Amino acid sequence: MPNSVRAVSVVSTGMVDIRRQHAESDGSPLLWWLLTARDWSAPRPINVYVIEHEHGLVLFDTGQDRASVTDPAYFPRGIPGFLYRRLARFEIGGRETLTQALAGIGYDIAEVHWAILSHLHQDHIGGLRELKHAEIIASSAEWASLNRPDAALQGLMRRHIDLPGLSWRLLKFPPGQGEPIGPFDSSCDLFGDGSMVLLPTPGHTPGSVSLLVRREGKPPLLMIGDVSYEEDLLRRERIPGVGKRKALLATTRAINALRTAYPDLVILPAHDAGAAGRLTAAFGADVRARNESRPVGTSADPAELVTRTPDTDR
Repeated sequence: MPNSVRAVSVVSTGMVDIRRQHAESDGSPLLWWLLTARDWSAPRPINVYVIEHEHGLVLFDTGQDRASVTDPAYFPRGIPGFLYRRLARFEIGGRETLTQALAGIGYDIAEVHWAILSHLHQDHIGGLRELKHAEIIASSAEWASLNRPDAALQGLMRRHIDLPGLSWRLLKFPPGQGEPIGPFDSSCDLFGDGSMVLLPTPGHTPGSVSLLVRREGKPPLLMIGDVSYEEDLLRRERIPGVGKRKALLATTRAINALRTAYPDLVILPAHDAGAAGRLTAAFGADVRARNESRPVGTSADPAELVTRTPDTDR
């Protein structure tokens, strides 16, 4: 395996509170717990993974747009807006844009050549308007979901995704494509050197993808988006409450089965507060110094912080 991956880092574009059943399903239907839940989780990071490859800088996910807490018109109105408000609430400081988060670890956003989207929910596509110079990579199955009549109810806001000036590359994963990896019989090698391989991991959404990062002499990393919200929950097959239960369970078991091939596999969800520590332990000195992310449960500079649940029923 070539050492074409030079460094891997994680930054956060704010914090999000979700419902307990969102992270760990109790078996009840989504609409039921969404309408009846009263408690919120502790704040979770909105992680963006930054991979420095010899061919250029790659992002896995792009975080949450700060406009979601400053612009009252960001979210849809009516029933979709009400459901967004029930689903999550965000804290995003003035210095927690994607551009500024990258600058905090020494990168200019102009250096980003590719941005891979695990899926198209709002807290993964928020940096798109800052990336019109880059190639945006997603699965064709995920893109097809934008055309559903209930797309807004499924968490897909096309006007924040299909932006003018973006360059998209949509991937398909037919059986037998690419290198078979453990139980995955289809894959897409981003650079053809085996260092960064995309895997289809449906369940949370129909077209969710994960990224396997490999480097000689280092534990492999698997960035999984929202397949799970915590590494321990995934290991115990405790699936999230958002998505298709059968597909989520199958994907969870497939990822856990990868440990047979990679016993030291490091799982990196998008909203796991422990992911940064595991990444540092795995890559050591090759993890670029991160910006000073807020510890769970703390706030950014009060003068800069805007906190808002989508206020869309006005």
